[in-house]
Amino acid sequence: MEITFLGTGVAIPQKGRVQSGVLVEFEEKPLLIDCGSGVLNRILEAGVRHTEIDTVLLSHLHLDHVADLLCLVKANWLMGKTDMRVYGPEGTEDWLFDLLGLYEYILEEVDVKVIECSPGKEFVPEGFDCEISCAAAVHSVPTLAYRLMSGEGEIVYSGDTEPCRDVLDLAVEADLLIHECSFPAGMKVTNHTTPSTLSDMLDEYRDEIGSLCLTHFYPEMRGHEREAIYRLKGNFDGEIILAEDLMNLEL
Repeated sequence: MEITFLGTGVAIPQKGRVQSGVLVEFEEKPLLIDCGSGVLNRILEAGVRHTEIDTVLLSHLHLDHVADLLCLVKANWLMGKTDMRVYGPEGTEDWLFDLLGLYEYILEEVDVKVIECSPGKEFVPEGFDCEISCAAAVHSVPTLAYRLMSGEGEIVYSGDTEPCRDVLDLAVEADLLIHECSFPAGMKVTNHTTPSTLSDMLDEYRDEIGSLCLTHFYPEMRGHEREAIYRLKGNFDGEIILAEDLMNLEL
């Protein structure tokens, strides 16, 4: 299983970080998690053909996680690839087809299937030798964390969330937890994570999760990345990684 961080930023532009997107390849077959602005170009920069991507998991429908999805659908269609399966939380189908309805010339030419998921759902995406399960995250809109399990390894992607037991329980015995870390320690925030709020809860899971990779950095995090690692190391036994755009991890 190869993991490529396409976008590790947020809705505010930052040098070197586009919006959210992670590519997971199972025996070279790619599955995309989230598709924020800038992700389509990052797919190219990662050396992957966008027409190979026909399955997308959406954690939630905020623009910094979905803005390039329609761009991906159109780019694939222009290259003769018309089918796409999109998994996401409640509301995904209405959102996507309302958007596609603004561009009837695309809607009439593509075959996009939306599968809405709820916490606790388990499924095997068509064409993949992996199982996926969902848990509820804590954010301002319905948001899903995903666990991807195959013979190559197991990873969990938190989506946008405050630290919560449902997501950390989902990550127990996973090889890697990809967790948002939007703001530096000491900032009072809701719906997002800081190193201090994550550390407090992670202490209960310190030896139950393989490695931790932090992503989804707001500009306020610049210069505080190493501090985040230091704070988390006190309550977590595994490796702690800071995600960068186009960084690769392999399980």
